[in-house]
Amino acid sequence: MEATKEAETRPACTELPSAAHDGPVSHALSRAARLHRKAAGKLLRGLGLHAGQELVMMHLWERGPARQSELIRLLDLDPSTVTKMLQRLEQAGHVRRLPDPADRRAVLVEATDASAHLLTEVEKAWGVLEENTLTGLTSAERGQLLDLLVKVENNLCGKGTED
Repeated sequence: MEATKEAETRPACTELPSAAHDGPVSHALSRAARLHRKAAGKLLRGLGLHAGQELVMMHLWERGPARQSELIRLLDLDPSTVTKMLQRLEQAGHVRRLPDPADRRAVLVEATDASAHLLTEVEKAWGVLEENTLTGLTSAERGQLLDLLVKVENNLCGKGTED
């Protein structure tokens, strides 16, 4: 019975639909990205975060206060989505928003001192996510995958590659 229950909660890994026949890599990448985000969300839920919020926090911990417009650009999300994300982070006490002293029309977002405890927990969650994602790959395969994904990202960012 337990095996049946586990099978029901695991994501279904589908075959390539006929409409994606000319894009098998794009289909696989899309599915992998969706499943990765879902796995991240599951790990972060225990920290009181939703998937994507940790990216905002990582940026703020690393670089300090940022304009809300910068975070919108960084995340490449709709401004209303980022606003809602920041509202949730603010309600949880992880960030505060204040007027930018250089431009009172702009809003600065900064991590609170109270959010500092999350940094180690987010690092651990990303370590677990990394290991779960790459289980069964050799060190060389992991390096190769990273190199290939960087090339794919550069292509999608319009940067191309020099090789």
